[in-house]
Amino acid sequence: MSRSGDATLHWSEQGQARCALWRSEGGQPLPRRVVCADDTMPADTAYRLACEGTALLWRGDFHNARQLLQAMARRLERKPRKAAKPAAAGAGPAQAFHLHRQAQGQRARVLAMLLIALEGDYTIALRRAPDWRAACTEAWGAAPGEPLVAPLRQLLGIVGAHEWRKKGVEIPALGAPPGNRIYPHYGVFSPVRGEYVDLVAQAPLPQVPGGCALAFDIGVGTGVLSAVLVRRGVARVVATDQDPRALACAQDNLQRLGVLPRVELRQADLFPPGQAALVVCNPPWLPARASSPLERAVYDEGSSMLRGYLDGLRAHLAPGGEGWLILSDLAEHLGLRTRAELQGWIEAAGLRVLARHDTRPRHGKAQDATDPLHAARAAEVTSLWRLGAL
Repeated sequence: MSRSGDATLHWSEQGQARCALWRSEGGQPLPRRVVCADDTMPADTAYRLACEGTALLWRGDFHNARQLLQAMARRLERKPRKAAKPAAAGAGPAQAFHLHRQAQGQRARVLAMLLIALEGDYTIALRRAPDWRAACTEAWGAAPGEPLVAPLRQLLGIVGAHEWRKKGVEIPALGAPPGNRIYPHYGVFSPVRGEYVDLVAQAPLPQVPGGCALAFDIGVGTGVLSAVLVRRGVARVVATDQDPRALACAQDNLQRLGVLPRVELRQADLFPPGQAALVVCNPPWLPARASSPLERAVYDEGSSMLRGYLDGLRAHLAPGGEGWLILSDLAEHLGLRTRAELQGWIEAAGLRVLARHDTRPRHGKAQDATDPLHAARAAEVTSLWRLGAL
């Protein structure tokens, strides 16, 4: 197999050269080798080939492809050999976290080797294949009019996002149903961790002359925090994001909720021009490198967005205004960032802590208190830091 350019996959099938557009949301490079696979391929063979970096272009029954993917996942989840255990046995939280991410990355790479071909209109020409045209259009835009190939695992994620977009996520802080749902788009972080929304809904608004007439929402995402601020009485919100998908998602949700006339959406890196009485930011909570665009809502390498917000906040605060930083302390429990570092960045930016409101996440208790990752999640606290200029 050879490749030509960054977006075309080439392979040989029945003695003929074939090619198709390559779609990989996770930034997965073009596979070095592609073989065709069908219902006759044993799961052990598929797993071995995938581990070796060979992609499997599925030509059999669609439901059997899903079963094969599950079989490959089970092989990845098998306990490691005893010889491999001591290396991680005494790992602290930070090392355990990095080992976990390394294992998750390897798992994603292997499972992404099972590929599905789509026609130019996003139909799947396999036996018992579902109709996923609507989901693919939501995620990728209009059909390209020519064949394409994508990992089956990615397609399942697209369909899962399509279902979330149809039913939405109920947000009690937005009021009573049915007008309290947020509909996340594919690639935009869903507000399933609702405790941070509650913090924004409950913290006292800044007491400034003329009231809180203007707020900035940095990293708007689905638009949920902008909607909460408007529902709380903020006269106008300017919301920013770098991702066009997030801006489109926010516009859709704010329109549904009837608050779009009071929110201005801008594509920008962090701050819009000017000053506001309230500047809200919910940056990614873990300082680690994102391995795909979808992970950028969770991982912030070098705490760059967090530090950028802190460094620029003072210049964008109106007199007497506040910056609200929503942040989990999970990074501290994992040893990825210390509380002293965070407080040092706040002080270095010419800011002071006015108050802090804490809440416990709604996820379940730790499954195993002896596991550093589970123990860190059990101790996690989400906070809203109210910051003012020195």
